[in-house]
Amino acid sequence: MRLTTFSDYALRVLLYAATAGDRLITIEETAKVYGISRAHLMKVANALTRAGYLKAVRGRSGGLLLGRRPENIRLGEVIRLVEPDFELVECFEADNQCILTRRCGLPRIINEALNAFVKTFDRYTLADVALKERDFQPPFSKRLSTNGPRINLPERRA
Repeated sequence: MRLTTFSDYALRVLLYAATAGDRLITIEETAKVYGISRAHLMKVANALTRAGYLKAVRGRSGGLLLGRRPENIRLGEVIRLVEPDFELVECFEADNQCILTRRCGLPRIINEALNAFVKTFDRYTLADVALKERDFQPPFSKRLSTNGPRINLPERRA
């Protein structure tokens, strides 16, 4: 399973807004911090604002801040909101053409795995992954690019 860039950016915006506390953040500032597209962040921020995860303050000195306390923002809810679909394989799609669908056991297993994936996010809130403001100060990009997270896959069975 791979989350879309939209989901990635949604989580990043929420992380940054949580770090800012009561200080308003802007799309421009957030785009600069992460080095990502301002236009794409606008769409992400709009979706998060409509859902109440962010609150938009209009005007010359406006910006964004969290619409809920970080401990009340479940990551699984955010993922469900911003992911366009979870149709991981053809048989989950409305126009499925696979000839094995009625007899195949894979959809059940894939669905179980997908549910486990999202339920893992449900166990955590934004407060669980919140960072400190210093984590967003330069040269954080160099630090992150060389020390990124590692995936720990279970060993293969023979």
